[in-house]
Amino acid sequence: MDRRPPKPVPRPANPRVLVVTPEITYLPSGMGNMTNVLRAKAGGLADVSAALVSALFELGADVHVALPHYRRMFNIDVGRLINDELRLFKSKLPDARIHLAEDRVFYYRDEVYGRGSGDNTVIALAFQREVINNIVPNVKPDLIHCNDWMTGLIPAMARRMNIPCLFTVHNIHTEKATLAAIEDRGIDAAEFWRYLYFSRPPYNYEESRSSNLVDMLASGIFASHFINTVSPTFLEEVVDGRHAFIPGNIRAEVASKKRAGCAFGILNAPDPTLDPATDRFLASRYTAENHAQAKRENKLALQARVGLKRSASAPMFFWPSRLDPVQKGCQLLTSILYPIVSRYWKENLQVVVVASGPYQRHFHDIVHHHDFFDRVAVCDFEEGLSHLGFAASDFMLMPSQFEPCGLPQMSSAIYGSLPVVHDTGGLHDTVSHIDLEQNTGNGFVFRDFNANGLMWAMDQAMSFYKLPAAKRASQTARIMTESAARFNHAATAKAYIDLYERMLQRPLVPPF
Repeated sequence: MDRRPPKPVPRPANPRVLVVTPEITYLPSGMGNMTNVLRAKAGGLADVSAALVSALFELGADVHVALPHYRRMFNIDVGRLINDELRLFKSKLPDARIHLAEDRVFYYRDEVYGRGSGDNTVIALAFQREVINNIVPNVKPDLIHCNDWMTGLIPAMARRMNIPCLFTVHNIHTEKATLAAIEDRGIDAAEFWRYLYFSRPPYNYEESRSSNLVDMLASGIFASHFINTVSPTFLEEVVDGRHAFIPGNIRAEVASKKRAGCAFGILNAPDPTLDPATDRFLASRYTAENHAQAKRENKLALQARVGLKRSASAPMFFWPSRLDPVQKGCQLLTSILYPIVSRYWKENLQVVVVASGPYQRHFHDIVHHHDFFDRVAVCDFEEGLSHLGFAASDFMLMPSQFEPCGLPQMSSAIYGSLPVVHDTGGLHDTVSHIDLEQNTGNGFVFRDFNANGLMWAMDQAMSFYKLPAAKRASQTARIMTESAARFNHAATAKAYIDLYERMLQRPLVPPF
């Protein structure tokens, strides 16, 4: 009998994950400061992508990231790096793990997305060409994670190559192109055309090539093995058909994935630099324990900066979201701006809007007509001013008609500015109405999307503001602490990692 110990079984290699994203912002200290190296951001997708890559790397996963080489945007930030920071970045995140898609269409851009759909389609096809033709063959991933319509052709290629693919739907937006246009940009779509989603059912490749448009978002959903939206409730709303703006084909494909057990909702999380304890834009930094006095100091600083009547005791509502009447509900606020300011005139209620957009003129008209210059401030978006708005305000307004996820409501709670929101999508998943007796909740929620609903919620907020200062401070401290623990990229990344492991049917990082 052979009594020699058995030979050790070799450990399986870490599954290799390729995250494909048109946007990215930062990596934490263990990987170098991504903000200073490869920053290209248009929305929350950039933060989620960066957080996910960071979490995977810190766990020891074999993670790679593919993104366009926005040379001008990257060089602006790289020029700010000191040599030590650059060496740290290269030592922690080897060049072999960052894969920049090369094309002149990216090099001289100042923004991630163009102003017209044609421009965006050219950018998207160039990016996907490089991923399909060069990056995937070089990386040889075990799993591909694609994000939004700009990566919508890649799941079809992954399906053809039998590579598990996750497709994340951040926004309901798509672009369309014919197979001829796709192939003219260097993508051999004939290899995987059967897995694409066409405007009409294709009879064969030849008849569809020049006239049958490919829907990139629908293709990403249709061809991928798993999908996720950026909040659980928004997924349910899409499937249930609660939003008329969502095309029927998108709803149908999402519903099919959900019925198959292949669709999930995973909440985004706010940028970790939004932390009142370290925020460089604040007049006075603070934590949950000492927030009361510091928020008063920040309020005085903001009032001085935007020209409002200086009063540390004035209740302040803050609007940080873009002024988009289709989604964000800014028309509800303009409908009640005069009544709400007048109702609480003696309390010196103030409203601060730090947001850009054509709808801004309606706010200016109301301020001028009613001479509200010391009660209502309307400013173009500025990052530092927005940070100060979170810190100075008592309440944050976000009455969105729909919201795939939303980030301001999470950030504001972390800063002790309690959110006033419409009960929809990601707002439903992140904000619950305050219950003082149960010591629960983190904001004020109204269900009917109309001006009266918003007025009711603001009245509820004012009732909270009139509580004894100690009780109000205690509740605010609780909300800040709970929000910081709940709304962070570590929690978001864990949910994605759990989904990766389900798709791979193996641990992402083998135990040692």
